[in-house]
Amino acid sequence: MIRAILTAAALAASTLLAMPAEAQQRLRWAHVYEANEAYHTEALWAAQQIKERTQNRWNIEVFPASALGNEPTINQGLTLGTVDIIYTGVAFAGATYKPISISNAPYIFRDYSHFAAYRNSDLLRDLMAGYEKQNGHPPVALTYYGERHLTANRALNRPEDVRGMKLRVPQAPLFLMFTRSVGANATPIAFAEVYLALQQGTVDGQENPLPTIQAKKFYEVQSHIMLSGHITESILTIVGRATWARLNEADRIVFREVLREASDRASRQIRDAELALPDWFRQQGKTVITPDRAAFRAAAIPLHNDTAAGAGWTKEQYDRLQALGSATN
Repeated sequence: MIRAILTAAALAASTLLAMPAEAQQRLRWAHVYEANEAYHTEALWAAQQIKERTQNRWNIEVFPASALGNEPTINQGLTLGTVDIIYTGVAFAGATYKPISISNAPYIFRDYSHFAAYRNSDLLRDLMAGYEKQNGHPPVALTYYGERHLTANRALNRPEDVRGMKLRVPQAPLFLMFTRSVGANATPIAFAEVYLALQQGTVDGQENPLPTIQAKKFYEVQSHIMLSGHITESILTIVGRATWARLNEADRIVFREVLREASDRASRQIRDAELALPDWFRQQGKTVITPDRAAFRAAAIPLHNDTAAGAGWTKEQYDRLQALGSATN
C-alpha cells in the first residue's frame, strides 16, 4: 500500500515537472496573410523543419489571416509574450525603430535587383541589429513581398489621377509618404477589413502586390489594376526576445538557418507569381494598365529624406542604400 502511494506520488511529481517543459516547447507564430499564400506555406515548412532538426524540442503552431490580431497587435504581442514569432511589414517594425522602414519609401529602389542587393547587404544587417538593440527582438530574415500596385474602378495613369481619391493604406505611418506625394486621401484600414471596405465603397481603391490582390480577392471588387510598383514591399521574420532567450546556441543556429531558408523559398515564389499574374488578371476580365511610372517616381523622390513625410533614417543610411546594386534588372 505504501509502495503504491509512493509510486503514485512519484508519477504525479514527474508529470508536474514535465508540464512546464512541455509548455515551453510550444511556440506561436502569427501573421496576417492567407493560408494559401507562400508566407504561410513556408512558415508551415519551417515549423516542421525546426521540429525535426531540434529532435522535437520546439513545436511551432502558425496562425494565419490575423487569427491572433492585426499587425500592430502582433508586434505588441512580441513584447507581451502572447506570440513568439511574427511576420511583419518593415513599416510596422519601423514604428519602434524607424530606420528599419527605409525600404518602404516609395520608389526608393530602382528595380528588383536593387532590392535583392539590399536584402543581402551589410546595411540591412546593420538595421536589423539596430532594431534588436532597440527592442530586444532579433529579426532573422527579410522576405520579398512584391511591388505594391494601385487598384481602383477607373484608370489611374498619372499622379494627378490619384489626387483626392480615398486610398486604403496599411496602419503604419510610412505609407502616408506615397499618398502625400500624389495627393490622395489616406484611409488606414486593417488588412482583414479591406475587401469589405472596397465592396461597400468606404474607400475608392487600395494598393498591394499582385499575389496579395489575388489571394485576398481584391480584384473581385476592383476593375482596374495599375502596375505602379510604387513600393517594393518586404516583411521581416522576428523572434520575440523572451523566446530567443530560451533557445540554446545550437537551437538558435537551427532557427536562423531554417527561417532564412523559408524566407528564400517564399521570396522566389512571390517573385515568380508577380511576373505571371498580369496575364492572369486580364483573363479574369480586369483592365491592367502600365501607368506613367516616371511621373509617379518624380513626385515621390523629393520626400525620401523629409521627416515630416515619415522619413526616419539618416542621410548616410539613405546614401548607402542608393549605392547598392545596379540600375538594370
